[in-house]
Amino acid sequence: MGDTAAVEIRASTVLPARRRDIVLRTADGLDLVGELALPPRSDPVATLICPHPLPTAGGMMDSHVLRKASFRLPAMADLAVLRFNTRGTSSERGTSAGHFGDGGPEREDVAAAIDFCVSAGLPRLWLLGWSFGTELALMWGNVPPVEGAILLSPALRRATDADLDAWAATGRPLVVLVPEFDDYLRPDEARARFARIPQAQLIAVEKAKHLWVGETYVRVLLNEIVRLLNPAAWPLPDQWPAAAPHSGDTAPPPQSGG
Repeated sequence: MGDTAAVEIRASTVLPARRRDIVLRTADGLDLVGELALPPRSDPVATLICPHPLPTAGGMMDSHVLRKASFRLPAMADLAVLRFNTRGTSSERGTSAGHFGDGGPEREDVAAAIDFCVSAGLPRLWLLGWSFGTELALMWGNVPPVEGAILLSPALRRATDADLDAWAATGRPLVVLVPEFDDYLRPDEARARFARIPQAQLIAVEKAKHLWVGETYVRVLLNEIVRLLNPAAWPLPDQWPAAAPHSGDTAPPPQSGG
C-alpha cells in the first residue's frame, strides 16, 4: 500500500463507513432493528442484504461473518451492507418485535429489508444468507428487485426442491459456498441438490466448517463476495492505511423510508 503506514486487518478491525441504525417495518406490523453501512466517501456499487443464522441457536445480525462484512466491505469494496434482526431476535443493536416463526413468517422480514433498500435507491441488491439465512434467501428472496444471492453453509432443511426449481426458472445468479466439513450439507451432497439450478455456482471451501471460524475462512468468503460484486476491488488487501481518514463514519447516508 505504498509508503503509507499500514496495520494488519484482524478479526476485530472496523474500517471507516457511514453507518446508521435503521428500523424495518414489516407488512404485518412489526419493527425490526438493523444497521445500514455505506462506503465512507462514495456511492455503493452493490448492496448486501444479510439474513442471519438460526436465532434459536444464537444467530443474529452480529453473527461474526455478517459483522465483519459490515465492518470491512463498505471501505474495501464500496459495498452497502444491510444487517437486521429477524422477528424476535436480539443483539447488541436491540430486539426485533414478534416471535421466531421457523422461516415462514420471516417472509415479511426479508420483504421489508428489500423494500427498504429499494426505497433508499441502493443499487444491485444481493442477498447474503448464512445457514438459516440461506433458507430465507431461497424461499423468499427470488423476487424482481433482487439481482442474485450468495449462500453460506446452506442446510436445505426448510427450502424445498420447489424453491430451487423457482430459482432455476428465473435464472437469477446463485453462488453457494459450502464448507468441506459442514455439519449439515457437505460439498458432494450440495452439488447433487443444487444441480437443479443450472446457473448455480458451487464453491467448496477446504477445511472449513459450518461456522466459518477463523480469519482464513472469513477472508475466503469476503473475497468471493467481492470478486462477484466488485471485481475491481478484488483481491482484498490484508492491511489498511493506519492514518485512513474516519470523517466518513459520521457522514449522513442516503435517506430512505422505514
